[in-house]
Amino acid sequence: MNYKQTLDYIYARLPMFHRVGAAAYKANLDNTLALSEFLGKPELKFRTIHIAGTNGKGSTSHFLASVLQESGYKCGLFTSPHLKDFRERIKVNGKMIPKACITAFVNEHKEMFEQVNPSFFEWTFALAASYFASSGVDVAVMETGMGGRLDSTNIIQPDLCIITNIGYDHMQFLGDTLAAIASEKAGIIKPGIPVVIGESHTETMQIFSAKAREKGSAILFADKTVRLIDHAYDKKGRLTAKYKLNENYSIQLTSPLSGSYQLKNLSTCLTAIERLRIQGYKIEESQLTTGIKKVLKNTGLKGRWQIISRNPLAVADIGHNRDGIAEVLKQVNLTPHKQLHFVIGVVNDKEIDEMLRMLPASAIYYFCKADIPRGLDVGILSAKAHEAGLRGNSYGSVAEAYKIALCEAGKDDLVVVGGSAFVVAEVI
Repeated sequence: MNYKQTLDYIYARLPMFHRVGAAAYKANLDNTLALSEFLGKPELKFRTIHIAGTNGKGSTSHFLASVLQESGYKCGLFTSPHLKDFRERIKVNGKMIPKACITAFVNEHKEMFEQVNPSFFEWTFALAASYFASSGVDVAVMETGMGGRLDSTNIIQPDLCIITNIGYDHMQFLGDTLAAIASEKAGIIKPGIPVVIGESHTETMQIFSAKAREKGSAILFADKTVRLIDHAYDKKGRLTAKYKLNENYSIQLTSPLSGSYQLKNLSTCLTAIERLRIQGYKIEESQLTTGIKKVLKNTGLKGRWQIISRNPLAVADIGHNRDGIAEVLKQVNLTPHKQLHFVIGVVNDKEIDEMLRMLPASAIYYFCKADIPRGLDVGILSAKAHEAGLRGNSYGSVAEAYKIALCEAGKDDLVVVGGSAFVVAEVI
């Protein structure tokens, strides 16, 4: 098979959660362990950093990978979902896995895949681990797909575990309380392996602390370890933030990722880097600051308050759950504008009623459906939105909705595209 035939094969053969939802979810590690055994346990042939969390794990993963790359490490990066190109999920020093490697992997192991019948994510993790091992990476930053305890990535033996935060998402799989969700995420904490928690909350702190005690793991809460002193945005939207790590050490970071929620991700990243230094990682302050500044160039991260037009100003953000939308709305309020235009589509397995109630009634909405089976029908979305007091029209595609929003927006207005990573993928 050539590359296109290979992608067509894996999309057709392997159930993909981000496209079809629950039918693709495997609630155990059996397939992952079988693939690992067959491939010679490639995930154990390089050092790893494991990152889970409801929101922020993608940005934090990219920050860390960029800093490690600037520090001279050959760094793998495994993330999901992809926005435009499947190969975004698997990178070494910011370069996507070559098409030829994907084709060769599938052609070589096709018979075994059909015996094991893995999900898309299980197969992708096996591909990533195999590619990182054969590439000779020094370390790989590995992001969970969902949860933690039963996530395919949880067979790695990392140098550090990171849990960015806990929020309401994927409740049908992870539980309907923050405590239940935290318990699933805490499943990545391993014996004797330090863990960094990005945000401390009354409902979840005790769960993480108890799990760390049980495993004999040192635990650090980033928001109690690193203190934000000041921050500001320049005319191009770049974020500069100053943090204090202890009485004698402060650091100023400049990030091209301008969303206010990045302040939390930077704090988590800083705490993680301090811990990695204790464990012997050589990361100089200049490498840290440069890595943060060059995160987009080094890793190709997209979809985080990403400016996609300047006249009118239009941004795309993949925030897609209660906490994610809340952070998007904070950034909207920080951005000067007259009228807000919101291009929005969601997936059909999210509890969207509360999310819709969070959205401002003063905005003009452009309802649409991403071109995936899991997308929520635009008629249902529009009806629910109108019940929530939101006004707007429905459109036949994301592209049409975005085009009309740009045409209707004045030069001092703001256009936001969001609600789902798949909506964002169709406009960037």
